[in-house]
Order: sequence, then structure tokens, then C-alpha cells
Amino acid sequence: MNKEKRTEIFTRLRAENPSPETELAYDTPFELLVAVTLSAQATDKGVNKATAKLFPVANTPEAILKLGLEGLKEYIRTIGLYNSKAENIIKACEILVTKHDSEVPQTRDELTELPGVGRKTANVVLNTAFGQPTMAVDTHIFRVSNRTGIAKGKDVRQVEDRLLRLTPKEFLLDAHHWLILHGRYICTARSPKCNACLISDLCEYKEKTLD
Repeated sequence: MNKEKRTEIFTRLRAENPSPETELAYDTPFELLVAVTLSAQATDKGVNKATAKLFPVANTPEAILKLGLEGLKEYIRTIGLYNSKAENIIKACEILVTKHDSEVPQTRDELTELPGVGRKTANVVLNTAFGQPTMAVDTHIFRVSNRTGIAKGKDVRQVEDRLLRLTPKEFLLDAHHWLILHGRYICTARSPKCNACLISDLCEYKEKTLD
């Protein structure tokens, strides 16, 4: 795929959704960090349902620690892998309090030192909470990037690096939101909605169905 095609793809995605946002509900960087940690192998809708009850009670590292491990579990037990996620969040809160003055750090290295925070989670926080032009490559972005030809790669890191290199700079800040939403609602895994796709004429997917 050439630069002109990529530019047109992102131009159309931006025109349809000029100010894309995460579907996770949050008000502060810490709330986003918790929500993204909980979202692994879970739906945003399910996470939002749990955090709607948790955050009014505890939305700071100190408040989460005051709840304690068992107290936190009561709020998130509807979410898959809640036991290990609760343990990671408690440990992360301890580090935030003792090492970062209860503030969420703004570098990837510091974020990935927190239990339960991998590169993808760190990239989401950096991009969404702090406005840094990162690419949080999840299954949706990986699929869309490879299927359309925007940035092909054998693994998520390869796709991340190529997206950062090949995405025109004017689109870089919001690109990961557009690609996630496109993968979630249009370019779905099993039955991509090619008929409803606004970039179908630019997409290089050989098995697209336009009938």
C-alpha cells in the first residue's frame, strides 16, 4: 500500500469520526489505567459496568489500597481473570504511592514496571490520557492493519512499529482509535462488513465481499 492510499484511508476515517475516543469510561489517568488493566480478555461494556460501581468508591491508589484485595475483588468479580487482575492492581497502587507520589507516570518504561501493565496497556494510557502518538495494537488493529494492507506484520510489535512509521503524522494521535473502532464494528473477524465499509475501495483484502 502506498502513502496516498494510507492518507486517503485516514482522511475518510477522520471525516466520519473527527474526535475518536476510547469506549472505556474514565475521568482521570488513574481510572483509565485501572480500566485498561481490567479490559484484558474482557469487553469494554463489562469493564464499564464494574467501574461504574468501583470508581465512585475508590478512584485513587490510596482508596483502592484502603479497599484491600478482597474488597476490590467484590467490585470486579464479574470480569474475567478478576483474581489476578485484583492482585496486579493492588501491587500497582502500592508502587504508584511509594514511587510516583500516587501519579500515573508518563513514560512507557515506568508504566510497564507496574504489575499487569504490558506494552499495549502502557500505549493506551500514553495515547489516551497523555496525548502521546503511540499505537496500542490489539487484535482489532492487528487484523485491520494486515487485512487492509495499511501495515502488515507477523506480530503485534511489527505492526506497531510499521504503523508508527507509515501513518501520516497528522493522523498519528487518533489512528489507533479509528483502527480499533473500524475492527470492532466494520472489519470484524469472521464476517467483515465490506458493503458498509467506507474504505473498501482502498482496502487490499483479496477476499472482500461487496455483494
